[in-house]
Amino acid sequence: MGAVKTKRMPRAVREQQMLDAAVRTFGRRGYMAASMDEIAELAGVSKPLVYLYLNSKDDLFTACIRREAHALTEAVRSGVRTDQPADRQLWDGLLAFFTHTAENPDGWSVLHLQARIHGEAFAAEVAAMREEIVAFVTQLIVVAAREAHRDPDLPEREVAGLAEALVGAAESLAAWANATPGVTARQAAATLMNFAWAGLGDLMEGRPWAPPAP
Repeated sequence: MGAVKTKRMPRAVREQQMLDAAVRTFGRRGYMAASMDEIAELAGVSKPLVYLYLNSKDDLFTACIRREAHALTEAVRSGVRTDQPADRQLWDGLLAFFTHTAENPDGWSVLHLQARIHGEAFAAEVAAMREEIVAFVTQLIVVAAREAHRDPDLPEREVAGLAEALVGAAESLAAWANATPGVTARQAAATLMNFAWAGLGDLMEGRPWAPPAP
């Protein structure tokens, strides 16, 4: 294999090339199987340059997690218009989530699969992203519930568990959708919307389900 030729370009652009190659390699081959040689070759740079920019394999993987986590949270946030009704906001958020994970399967693999099983530090990065999304969904639900109940003091804890469950379901469904040929982002979003909104809709109307008496 001949020496890798590199063109002069801004450091930030070159670094993004390396991260693109790393996300693709980590996402498809897994953290343990991925090699810095393979990442460097895919990025079109020398291996020493990857180390110069990103220090180590661990640091490179952390940078990938942070970039993909930021991209996902921004996609969800930007997909929601808060001037819309509650069901439309939830639909837009779910559609943005499933569209992003479908369009970036390697990034989703890094976040949902690889980062969770290869060390506490990596898992903590993903947990921080997840907490941000759960907090965002909690606010969507609590604002709608307060308006529906005409109770501005309705505590967040009343809906925090719902947001946690909804995000968990979205994560599992995204993994399934990406592994199942023919399932579109819109179909995945509609599946979860149909599953979730029946209960959330009743909650907004003041008709929550209650367990039977012991």
